[in-house]
Amino acid sequence: MEGVNLIESFSEFKDIKNIDRATLMSIIEDVFRSMLIKKYGSDKNFDIIVNPDKGDVEIYKNRKIVDDEFAEDSFDYDENKHISFSDAQKIEPDFEIGEDVSEKVKLEDFGRRAVLSVRQNLVQKILELEKSEIYNKYKEKVGDVITAEVYQVWKKEIMLMDDEGNELLLPKTEQIPSDFFKKGDTVKAVVSKVDLKNGTPSIIVSRTSPVFLERLFETEVPEIFDGLITIKKIVREPGERAKVAVESYDDRIDPVGACVGMKGSRIHGIVRELKNENIDVINFTNNSTLLIQRSLSPAKITTIKIDEETKRAEVFLKPDQISLAIGKGGFNIKLAGKLTGYEIDVFRDTDIDVETEDVDLEEFSDEIEADIIEQLKSIGCDTAKSVLELSDDELIRRTGISVETIQSVRDVLSAEFED
Repeated sequence: MEGVNLIESFSEFKDIKNIDRATLMSIIEDVFRSMLIKKYGSDKNFDIIVNPDKGDVEIYKNRKIVDDEFAEDSFDYDENKHISFSDAQKIEPDFEIGEDVSEKVKLEDFGRRAVLSVRQNLVQKILELEKSEIYNKYKEKVGDVITAEVYQVWKKEIMLMDDEGNELLLPKTEQIPSDFFKKGDTVKAVVSKVDLKNGTPSIIVSRTSPVFLERLFETEVPEIFDGLITIKKIVREPGERAKVAVESYDDRIDPVGACVGMKGSRIHGIVRELKNENIDVINFTNNSTLLIQRSLSPAKITTIKIDEETKRAEVFLKPDQISLAIGKGGFNIKLAGKLTGYEIDVFRDTDIDVETEDVDLEEFSDEIEADIIEQLKSIGCDTAKSVLELSDDELIRRTGISVETIQSVRDVLSAEFED
């Protein structure tokens, strides 16, 4: 009965997909040889035959036939290597001295404890190897896009299952804010991190990583996959906006046009996968001024002043272009800064004629403190509308004025135009 249990334990693992047959057979043989050494002191005269198709194991003990006198009196006699002539004839009457005898060893002969120990070792070693194989497999897949099915949804993460039943984790922090998945849904993500925790592989996938967007472009744009177009840099605010700088080494290829496709055919699929994330594709250039200008698209810039030492850029725009440069939630200017490597400050171009209905900040000196007006003018906001065009967050960041004061200033300025 114990022998049957042991064979069944082998059968449980003979169809494991993550371990090749040769490796599996080697593990099984090693486990049985350890059992032989423990019982007989050596495994040199034993043959172990693993049958992966049937899921069973056969053990044969090989001994040389010696005469009975040698078996009884010689100190060199070893029952693991030798068998007496009389005992050999009990197995087969035609045997002669000097021949080799192969005798099948029954698992029951090892005893219940030995069989249980082998079973436990077999299960443990195969599970450890399978985990190691999964770890190595996904370690090589870091940066690759995989498709998996949602198995379990929790508050802070989602468990996915790949085609082979391996568990993957998609943390909330790696999900696009508008992502919503339920059990059974198919999810596409990039493998971002693989670790071993207590011997168990931990596979983290991401949908917010810039690498995910890069791989989607490689899938949709053959020129990128073939190396004709290079993605120089990607910055993202997942679910909101992304900027992709591309470059072509072939003058005949328009990198932006190739990425967008005819009537947006190529980029539409990427946008849908990213939950309608706005994607700006721009031509990369080593000219910092031109790169900043392109990165602030769709805003049209009047003048740019760059300080290479501090890596700051002062950008001057027409009043109606300031909100475009900053973008919804400030994402456009934030991503432009990340893409170019410059701290970008937006100013209203004071050389442009002010619309007659705009009011100079000095006109509000009786309601707004002089030092507040000076702070606003220091960032290029010298009229009421130039202040109102900037968000609270942008004004606070650039002037250091408190949120309460900014709100008070905004109320005063807004009231002027309401009147």
